[in-house]
Amino acid sequence: MIHKRTTLAAVLFAGLLAVTQLSAQSSGPTRFTGIVSDSMCGAHHMAKDKTPAECTRICIKQGMKYALIAGDKVYTLEGHDSELDKFAGQKVTVTGKLTGDTLAVSSVTPAKQGSAS
Repeated sequence: MIHKRTTLAAVLFAGLLAVTQLSAQSSGPTRFTGIVSDSMCGAHHMAKDKTPAECTRICIKQGMKYALIAGDKVYTLEGHDSELDKFAGQKVTVTGKLTGDTLAVSSVTPAKQGSAS
């Protein structure tokens, strides 16, 4: 009888954990404000003789991904590359679905003055 209760408790716990994970993943879009950069340089551009925008574009051409620097966090951006290219090195607000440290971009807009990360 104790074995059945333990098994039932384990199954219920696993089910609750799965529901919690699904609800966390299916939450609505996430919005971040930060600087458009690349996945190699992040906040510290390596091409010191280039502007942040130029360095970002060079790294993207070499196969890196766009990234958003929001505070001390770096998010890899997926999608909307042509829009991200326009805003390289600039402060933007990105909306999308966050999975781990990757943000699937649904929109990119210039950041409003005084907006926080």
